[in-house]
Amino acid sequence: MRLFIKHISFYFLLLALIACNNTISSSEQNEGQDAIKAPTTLQYEIVKVYPHDTSAYTQGIEWQGNVLLESTGNYGKSILHKLDSSMRPQGNKVKLDKEFFGEGITLFNNKIYQLTWKEHKVFVYNATTLNKEKELYWPYEGWGLTHNDSSLIVSTGGSDIYLVDPITFSIKKTIGVFNNYGYVSDINELEFVNGLLYANIYGQKEVIVIDMNSGQVVKNINFSNLLAQAGVKYDPASIDPGYVLNGIAYQKKSNTFFIGGKCWPVLVQIRIK
Repeated sequence: MRLFIKHISFYFLLLALIACNNTISSSEQNEGQDAIKAPTTLQYEIVKVYPHDTSAYTQGIEWQGNVLLESTGNYGKSILHKLDSSMRPQGNKVKLDKEFFGEGITLFNNKIYQLTWKEHKVFVYNATTLNKEKELYWPYEGWGLTHNDSSLIVSTGGSDIYLVDPITFSIKKTIGVFNNYGYVSDINELEFVNGLLYANIYGQKEVIVIDMNSGQVVKNINFSNLLAQAGVKYDPASIDPGYVLNGIAYQKKSNTFFIGGKCWPVLVQIRIK
């Protein structure tokens, strides 16, 4: 009888061990399935290199047909102006009052929206004349700005992206941006292209590509060698730590991106491979 009980006990112990092992294997499998995938790194090629004014502290760029809009920063030096296809200034420029620090811009419904850094103001201009039509209120810092079909998209230097109403500038939706390591901070200049949000990270030589449905960073582009590849013999950040990569403008007709930086000597047209 004792021998029978020992055999039965051993049988149940063996079943318990098998069940436990299956549970661990299943758990490990689920963890593998739930793991956040690292972004895919995209490659690029340089199409053309354009000269850029080294006094222009670039905060935002966007194409308006064959004209490039540029917003620059710094107190007392912030402007909004237009450049032709050779990057020469065109027409009049808007000079912001000295108490305003210009930030990101976007063109939406024949109006140009321009953020300010800490002043909680959004300036709205007629896209043709650059005459200011109105001012809107924004409760946070203003960094990057772009739009989709119905909303403006704002970054504030954190890890959140805000979809806002273009009439009232009220927040419609907030999206947290993350990658396989966690939330991504210092999101700056923005460009929305074909359903994806391109953003550069302040102080880094990288552009990330964000899935707007989930907030996940699905792709990235490393621009560490961009200036050297463009023939620039020095790093602007060696002159001032603030002279970093900042500026993404997609040109639909050529299917290329224009990448710039604060006080950079060049604006680089690239094509993603």
